[in-house]
Amino acid sequence: MKKTKRADKIATFVICFFALLIVAVLVGLIGFIMFRGLSHISWHFLTSKPQTMRIGGGIGPQLFNSVFLLILTLIITIPLGWGAGIYMAHYAKPGRVTDFIRLTVEVLSSFPSIVIGLFGLLLIVNTFDFGFSLLSGAIALAVFNLPLMVRTTEQALRAVPKEQKEAGLALGLSKWKIITSILLPVALPSLITGTILASGRIFGEAAALLFTAGMSTPPLDFTDWNPFHDRSPLNPMRPAETLAVHIWKVNSEGIAPDSAQIAAGASAVLVIMVLAFNLLSRWIGKIVYRRLTAAKRMN
Repeated sequence: MKKTKRADKIATFVICFFALLIVAVLVGLIGFIMFRGLSHISWHFLTSKPQTMRIGGGIGPQLFNSVFLLILTLIITIPLGWGAGIYMAHYAKPGRVTDFIRLTVEVLSSFPSIVIGLFGLLLIVNTFDFGFSLLSGAIALAVFNLPLMVRTTEQALRAVPKEQKEAGLALGLSKWKIITSILLPVALPSLITGTILASGRIFGEAAALLFTAGMSTPPLDFTDWNPFHDRSPLNPMRPAETLAVHIWKVNSEGIAPDSAQIAAGASAVLVIMVLAFNLLSRWIGKIVYRRLTAAKRMN
């Protein structure tokens, strides 16, 4: 009995130690980035154009490109990822084909992002002739994030208690009606978590975008919001340097006198964007889940 209690205390101590160690590493990393970069953040820094050789450049176009690329990628990834996850969870019959699809998804999730970038360069940029553009980058990131979205969607739907599905069948509801009215509202928090994880990878990805979205941004006219104009910021066919690519570029080949300060400030902005997006997404997810639950109770 004493040995069991001692082993339990040791195991609890080891688990708590590693948990606190992970938290300490995360807090230290974020604190170090914030300490270096917060002093360089200003409204001018967030809205002005970058400078190649002079002091005082900003990250305005790169910041806009990162948000715009996130929206484009999610427009592609969410329908495909959620649809494939629903199919794998409730429509795919057990067998060799389903096992092969699941194995393919697992293998695709382990691909390095640089390989996805080269694939996008050969197929999307050159073969499909999309060029270095936001759309090319969004498609490449969609391929990069689809395995995560498919896995999280399938697991979230399978985690819903079978009794709820059986209750829908007992009421004579169709399979699609059960999925949309019963399973998806229950699995929504997990689906939002998977979307947040995929979105965080979009914000921080650089290697795949070097070969698809490009490493430069043309002069943009933020008064022209016509997506078919060349200088419009909403044009998906223009090259776009994102914030993560800009940080890499400034650190590796920046020649401006304040390149180190620009990289530190841009890194802090990127971390703040990821944290803000996570908190905002979870808040919106809770609101949607409460409304769906309330509407379900009223019905």
